[in-house]
Amino acid sequence: MAKGPLSGVRIIEMAGIGPGPFCAMLLSDMGADIIRIDRKGGAGGYPSDTNSRGRKSIALDLKKPEAIEAVLKLVEQADVIQEGFRPGVMERLGLGPVEMLEANPRLVYARMTGWGQDGPLAQAAGHDLNYIAITGALDAIGKRGELPVPPQNLVGDFGGGSMYCAMGILAALFERERSGKGQVVDAAIVDGVTSLMSFFYG
Repeated sequence: MAKGPLSGVRIIEMAGIGPGPFCAMLLSDMGADIIRIDRKGGAGGYPSDTNSRGRKSIALDLKKPEAIEAVLKLVEQADVIQEGFRPGVMERLGLGPVEMLEANPRLVYARMTGWGQDGPLAQAAGHDLNYIAITGALDAIGKRGELPVPPQNLVGDFGGGSMYCAMGILAALFERERSGKGQVVDAAIVDGVTSLMSFFYG
């Protein structure tokens, strides 16, 4: 039995890369019970990936109706679902906030994107370097007169994405204790990085 402040909290994680697994790792480290849904035929388990520690996984083919039904069944008993697909992907699968909150009105539906759910870049591919460049954070890192130094994935993916998404999930769980209702947490990495830069811009 996991121990920690999130012991007893059930989370469904839609498998992804980068900031999604890191966010789930943080919640797992605090005791949450997490089931990751991997793609059928994918690597599954990722035993050497630190970000995947502390959780079980199942593999489903989300192109099949029975797999979608299985996810909705899991969600009925979950507290949180966490996904990091491009905007519209979960809706096309029939697993968007409308369907999931109908299946479980107390659910916290957490989604993380690079650019947000809409806007000119919403459907564009993005990486950590893009996010911190467009927000100005990259330009601020390095010595004057020299090229900026990319800080690995720390500022964009993990700082602006994972940490803000995790904080949103915790706030939503806390608020649910008062209202009894679930809600959608929408974390965009560019928003998180801009927030991280507020001290310097201010």
